Amino acid sequence: MKRRTLAFALALSAVCLVGAQDGPYEVQRIAKAGGDGGFDYVYADVAGRKLYIPRLGSPGRIEVFSLDTLERVGLIPDVRAHGVAVSVKSNHGFATSRPIAMWNATTLEPIGTIDVQGAPDGILYDPFADRVYVFSHKPPNATVLDASDGSIAGTIDLGGAPEQAVSDGLGRIYVDMEDEDRVAVIDAAAMKPLGSYSLDGRGGACAGLALDGAHGILFVACRKPPTMVIMDAKDGRIVSTLPIGEGTDGASFDPATSEAFSSQADGTLTVIKESDPTSFSVEQTLRTMPGAKTMTLDAMANRIFLISAEFGPSTVGSSSYSRRGPTLPGSFSIIAVGR
Repeated sequence: MKRRTLAFALALSAVCLVGAQDGPYEVQRIAKAGGDGGFDYVYADVAGRKLYIPRLGSPGRIEVFSLDTLERVGLIPDVRAHGVAVSVKSNHGFATSRPIAMWNATTLEPIGTIDVQGAPDGILYDPFADRVYVFSHKPPNATVLDASDGSIAGTIDLGGAPEQAVSDGLGRIYVDMEDEDRVAVIDAAAMKPLGSYSLDGRGGACAGLALDGAHGILFVACRKPPTMVIMDAKDGRIVSTLPIGEGTDGASFDPATSEAFSSQADGTLTVIKESDPTSFSVEQTLRTMPGAKTMTLDAMANRIFLISAEFGPSTVGSSSYSRRGPTLPGSFSIIAVGR
């Protein structure tokens, strides 16, 4: 086991160095966090300098790391969740467990739980009204929480399966609908749908979404085919499409560098450069780690964090990333990417 793990680490290091040569980004660090249990989303609380990683083992928990050093700084026990969001105004954290867990984001002390319907999965903090949106593939598709006290402000029917969402901070929320190849638009003040933007066959099974708020540009990361569909956020007009890796499950945009990112399960991070609001190109395809399909951005330090683990042979006779084998004990890792 030790020999195999060492060989994997050496091979990964070599691949990362190759990937770093064709663009500005490189894998700066791979921190072994270990621990049992699955994982889904990773979340950077930039203001609080914390990195939250929900673990889906038994018992479930949320592991908390320093965003600057990746040292473990805390634990929220007995919470089995997929995603986390933190209110910068109320300083309250929320996780998509059922019931929803709520805590003090400074001390990590529990505040309480909120009973919601559906199957909580994705989550978004919206600073426009200091609210948290909890997304579910089952009705209700979105449950809206008041971040100050955790009360339910309302629910929204989006008519499909929401994945990632972004807020423009000005009253609009965008949600990519994985099963219907469209982006839903929400009026944050009224908590009602405004309509949706069709992808017009350019991409499907979309699971990542990012926004250039200054220029009103949406980046919709899709799996079938593996494509980044770039849209005008005002009217849904498709501006461009670009290739990405296979198995995307996360996207982000860094306004400081005018770059959009898509993380993929095939072990790649696609970097898209926005030269201006009408001109886009694939700047780099960086090798990260197989299975590292979700990501979060630390916009203060211009670093991207991904999570994955080492996996044994597939039990279904396929080498596809989507049919990976069991997680090797103690191999769970945090991947830090930067310039």
